[in-house]
Amino acid sequence: MPLRWRIAALVAAAICSVAAAVGVLVHHASRDRELTQARDAARTTLDRAAVTYARTGTVEGTGAVLDAPGLPAGLRGIADRGHQGTEFSTRPTGPAMWAARPAGEQVLSVRIDMTTTLRDISALDTTIAWAGALTTAAVLPLGVIIAGGMSRRLRSAAGTARRIAAGDLDARIEAPPRPRDEIAEISAAVDTMAAALQQRLRSEQRFTADVAHELRTPLMGLVTAAELLPDGEAASFVRDRVRVLAALVEDLLEISRLDAGAEEADLSPCRLSCLVEDITTLHGLPAEPVELVVEDGAPTAEVWTDPRRLERILTNLIVNGHRHGRRPVTVTVAADGRTVTVRDRGRGYPDTLLDDGPQRFRTGARERGTGHGLGLTIAIGQAHVIGAQLEFANAAGGGAVATLRLPAKEPIHG
Repeated sequence: MPLRWRIAALVAAAICSVAAAVGVLVHHASRDRELTQARDAARTTLDRAAVTYARTGTVEGTGAVLDAPGLPAGLRGIADRGHQGTEFSTRPTGPAMWAARPAGEQVLSVRIDMTTTLRDISALDTTIAWAGALTTAAVLPLGVIIAGGMSRRLRSAAGTARRIAAGDLDARIEAPPRPRDEIAEISAAVDTMAAALQQRLRSEQRFTADVAHELRTPLMGLVTAAELLPDGEAASFVRDRVRVLAALVEDLLEISRLDAGAEEADLSPCRLSCLVEDITTLHGLPAEPVELVVEDGAPTAEVWTDPRRLERILTNLIVNGHRHGRRPVTVTVAADGRTVTVRDRGRGYPDTLLDDGPQRFRTGARERGTGHGLGLTIAIGQAHVIGAQLEFANAAGGGAVATLRLPAKEPIHG
């Protein structure tokens, strides 16, 4: 196999090995973390339910059940012996973390459903697999190109060595000063050898011919052939895969720019109601409706904002509502003309998000799935760039509510 394809195969094997290792480590780490969190949550809920049961004699509203029919037999045996325990079960009712303890003649138990959690871990595994495949598709051609360059340099060195071996003692490789790698060292060594031979072999021509003959054999082993780069269709496929990979990290890059303070807003006076109407029209699909409500007074009010960044914020909020809440998603422009609310009809934001704000790569509630970390973090960052305030709350009638308050006047920069 030519050296070029050996290097390409090595690059592909290395990428696949790293992706597999990362996938396995992330899978086990994520699964262990989720199981640990579920076990802690089950214990906490069980302890609170036990206190309530001991005080009131009932467990209604505590999340616990007395003598649950689906309680694993092993965990029931532990409770019957007067102990408290937890167990992860994958019974037909679905994967769940159980916690149980004795409660008089009965068994008090808590069941935390982990179907969504394990589904998210499976989705993460799939994403890592796709990332590994896309990285291989993107990096492999680069490895082939680099290997092709190395092959050409080696062929040049071998050709010069053959000329020297043939008796042309004036031949030199004359490798460029950059890059200073092993091939450049070989080239410099061959040039040095040729100069030494030219000085010494004048009087030892026959010996020189023998040495050149002996050198030609190992040097000929360095000669490789490079095939042409992939044709247009393959190159187009690679570019497409690169774009997909770029999309996967776009959010992270944007967060990096926001963290570095490299984002600057292009503020201008705009009518908020018109901007929001355009955004909701653009992102509202028949399968995912967006209800727009413009209160009286809003159509004539102006705000100073960056339309592109405002679209990014509202798009993330709308997508978050569609993805993790329930339809319909309602976007309301308040009468003051500078406040926008985005509300879904789901179970609302988790308490951790309301208390601490969006945390990237963290989910605070199974019912809202995963993904709010990056999208809402970006929305918070872009709101800061345009001088707006973004707040999260849960509606009294159910659903998550995100409130964006824009500055009414041009901000004063000190």
